[in-house]
Amino acid sequence: MLEINTIYNEDCLTIMKKLSDNYFDLIITDPPYGINADRRRAECGGWKRYRQTGWDKERPSKEVFKEMLRVSKNQIIWGGNYFINYLYPSMCWLIWNKGQRGFSLADGEMAWTSFDKAMRIFDYSRAKFLNAEKRKHPTQKPVALGRWILNKFAKQGDLIFDPFTGSGSFLLACKHLGFNYIGCEIDKEYVEIAQRRLSQKVLFPLAEQQDVWNWGDEINGD
Repeated sequence: MLEINTIYNEDCLTIMKKLSDNYFDLIITDPPYGINADRRRAECGGWKRYRQTGWDKERPSKEVFKEMLRVSKNQIIWGGNYFINYLYPSMCWLIWNKGQRGFSLADGEMAWTSFDKAMRIFDYSRAKFLNAEKRKHPTQKPVALGRWILNKFAKQGDLIFDPFTGSGSFLLACKHLGFNYIGCEIDKEYVEIAQRRLSQKVLFPLAEQQDVWNWGDEINGD
């Protein structure tokens, strides 16, 4: 039995193999895409430098995806376009529209979901994201994105799991909205970062309280 509202510093496959079917109500996660994101972000001259740990050298195995589908009732998996051969056809894709057309960076990101619902788009500019949060991870997602997902796809009492926790954005969204969660992250330093973010006493800075649908996410400077 796992302890709720906890991040485990372990390989997620090891943990999932011990769990029963449908242990979680919903997985929200952003696995490595296998595109060397940490290396590219570290080497680009004007970009923020991150540790090069090789975590994005390859995609998770087919077995990891098989276990994610087994241990949860529903799944939302960012970067789903990189994992098509591990998943099944779905009508409900999510798009994060970053509002940065014309730049060399991608206009947005895609998430595969297990839901039988219409495709949805989250408009949240990259500029707003960078102004709202201090990024601790090269592929960090906005906490506002996590809240948007939970408001649309989770119901009261759901247990949420993020097997690739990273800096903890999706877990922080769970805490904001009162959902129980469990996280798993193999990198000890990122576990510590996520735990610090989750330990903040001030959940909603004044700027966030003005509009619950467009919250920023600067949590005590962390």
